[in-house]
Amino acid sequence: MRQRFQPFTRLAAVILLVIGCLIVLRPFVAAILFACAITISSWPLYLRLLNKVKGRRSLAAAIMSVGLTLLILVPLTLVTWNIADNAASFYDHFKASLGSGTLAPPAWLRDLPLVGEMIDTYLRRLLGSREELLNVAKNLLEPARHLLLGGGVLLGSGVAQVSLAVFVSFFLYRDGVTMLSSLGRAMDKLIGAEQATSVSDTISRTVRGVMYGLLGTALAQSVVAAVGFLIAGVPAVALLSVATFLFSLIPVGPPIIWIGATIWLFDHGQTGWAIFMAVWGVLLISGVDNVVKPLLISRGSSLPFILVLLGVMGGVLAFGFVGLFIGPTLLAVGMGLLRNYTAQV
Repeated sequence: MRQRFQPFTRLAAVILLVIGCLIVLRPFVAAILFACAITISSWPLYLRLLNKVKGRRSLAAAIMSVGLTLLILVPLTLVTWNIADNAASFYDHFKASLGSGTLAPPAWLRDLPLVGEMIDTYLRRLLGSREELLNVAKNLLEPARHLLLGGGVLLGSGVAQVSLAVFVSFFLYRDGVTMLSSLGRAMDKLIGAEQATSVSDTISRTVRGVMYGLLGTALAQSVVAAVGFLIAGVPAVALLSVATFLFSLIPVGPPIIWIGATIWLFDHGQTGWAIFMAVWGVLLISGVDNVVKPLLISRGSSLPFILVLLGVMGGVLAFGFVGLFIGPTLLAVGMGLLRNYTAQV
């Protein structure tokens, strides 16, 4: 009787142990998944670096981790700090202008077709009446507070998650060969050697394709945007470029940045540069997304637009900031495995 139930007791013990480990690691799942995606994507680069440093795994892992810190963590920290600093400056400027009575809607607003004059009249009446302005402010204060608080928490948690992911990635790089060997043996026992090779190949190819597509496109768009901002004379080029990089991870995100820059140029009477910025944004900044992303992402898995959108939104809701990367990657891996399975059936 004891021998009959022994396999079940072992299975129950293993299940309880796995559940316990998941509970312990639950707060760090997002950072670990992000670290895994980064490590898989940059693994060929790590192997080349390992060869350069003559097989010293700790040194190669440390160099890769420092590189990730400079490429991802430092810009994210800087943009978070800049947003907080600029928000405080904007609030002080707005308060001072309101107190002195110099606050007025921009001149170009009246020239908007159909609704421009109506909006301009309403805003002038609103800004001229302290009582009405306070009324509107009271209604908007709570939603604005929640929006700012949520955005600050998201960016702050993003810095913390990325910091932890960089730390975890060091150990994934250093001990990756051993981990891959152990994982390969486990998959061989579970699904067979042939299936294990096919599954691991699909996962690695898909993760690299999606990460290259997301990060490569974001980097290309931020560089093109920076050039456009410099030519047009838009201020805070570094901040806007990093913001473009982050917004590039969201479908239809970069136009929010370059349209804002175009409006700023119009507001400051630089109509020619504003038209240039609009054309540059449509043809080059947003055009990069239609050219670079398909080329890069096709190496792994062709992910439909709706799945990218759902992956980004669901990823942020489930994992916070790093969900921007994790969500689409998980959906792409799932789709890749499903296609692989259906092709073999």
